[in-house]
Amino acid sequence: MEDPRQLRRALLDATAGAISGGISRTVTSPLDVIKIRFQVQLEPTTSLALLRRDLSGSAKYTGMSQATKEILREEGLPGFWRGNVPALLMVMPYTAIQFAVLHKLKTIVSGSSKTVEHLNLSPYLSYISGGLAGCAATVGSYPFDLLRTILASQGEPKVYPNMRSALFDIISTRGFRGLYAGLSPTLVEIIPYAGLQFGTYDTFKRWNMAWNQSLDTSSTTDHSLSSFQLFICGLAAGTCAKLVCHPLDVVKKRFQVEGLQRHPKYGARVDQHAYKNMCDAIRRILQSEGWHGLYKGIIPSTIKAAPAGAVTFVAYEFTSDWLESISS
Repeated sequence: MEDPRQLRRALLDATAGAISGGISRTVTSPLDVIKIRFQVQLEPTTSLALLRRDLSGSAKYTGMSQATKEILREEGLPGFWRGNVPALLMVMPYTAIQFAVLHKLKTIVSGSSKTVEHLNLSPYLSYISGGLAGCAATVGSYPFDLLRTILASQGEPKVYPNMRSALFDIISTRGFRGLYAGLSPTLVEIIPYAGLQFGTYDTFKRWNMAWNQSLDTSSTTDHSLSSFQLFICGLAAGTCAKLVCHPLDVVKKRFQVEGLQRHPKYGARVDQHAYKNMCDAIRRILQSEGWHGLYKGIIPSTIKAAPAGAVTFVAYEFTSDWLESISS
């Protein structure tokens, strides 16, 4: 009797995760495209950095406002959703695996499959469960993340007209292992990122439920959170995680585009084998670009991470409740 219920719960979590991930990715795609353009640009991304280094204004993108206008002028509105198809193919299985594994881990640790019981877990267990769930989801969906980065990083004229041409070029130049280029820094990034995101989300939910309880003078025991409170919890969780882990995301993007074609007007490309490993990449970026290099794209990344986290968690909570109501 237990196995069918566990399978049903896993399918419910996976479906709710996939739907919430797809909604979040589509809504925040424009900010993601701008972030990626900054991260793969070797030249400075701010006017101040250009002046400090006595460089001419040869950088393609020098600020968020300028990048937005440039992409809109050259590529139109569709440019802000470049790479969104592989992004959806990546994020939907990613969030499906992530939420399903997360719920399973919390069920094992807490001894109960009820979501309300999971909030009583130690904060440390929430962080560890989130990190492990992020690892499982990353390995399962990584090739689509790579393709998304490559397509989103190119402008006009396109080097790769579609996902298929990018896929074949990667396989022909790097082999099948090339589909997992940058996986190591991604896993190093995703453990603290997913751990922080889910751990802080659970923490903020507990704080808000305690706040509701302190304000509620009635005898009811229902101190569930409102949509707005869930949104704020997700907003805070996404922001905290992104601010801490952004440098590793920059390193990951460099590995993903290493040695691949890039139109000259978008600046220098990352040469093949430019970095020996993750530590070497961090050292070289610091040497050639300074601390600013590790935080390229931090503004659109943080602006995107906050609503992305909020939309994902709110959509998941509501979709999960809705699916549970219609399947019971």
